[in-house]
Amino acid sequence: MHEMSYISRMVALAIDVAKENNAKSVKSIVIQIGKTSGVMPYYMYKYYPEVSKGTMLEGAELICEEVSVKALCEECGSEYYPSSENRYLCTVCGGRRAHIIEGKGVTLKNIVIEDI
Repeated sequence: MHEMSYISRMVALAIDVAKENNAKSVKSIVIQIGKTSGVMPYYMYKYYPEVSKGTMLEGAELICEEVSVKALCEECGSEYYPSSENRYLCTVCGGRRAHIIEGKGVTLKNIVIEDI
């Protein structure tokens, strides 16, 4: 499962950020998961307790937010949300050529720390 490597990376990154900010502990972390990333939030939640065990993130809440796919039409330059309702075509010009600009990555969005 590649989710294990993603959650390991997110935990390591959150620990680095917490240490840089002189945190005593971490209350929560928020991870954004793109719908086309291939990463399933279920497994992120499943592996998080084991990966964070023994670290300053142990016991901190994990919040996963799914990010919808957003595309940029290469024909007219419009941004749109492809879906089966619009047959994945540009909603402005009906163009077929586009590239994904949101919804394909996994990112650490936020970390709530306790510094006292």
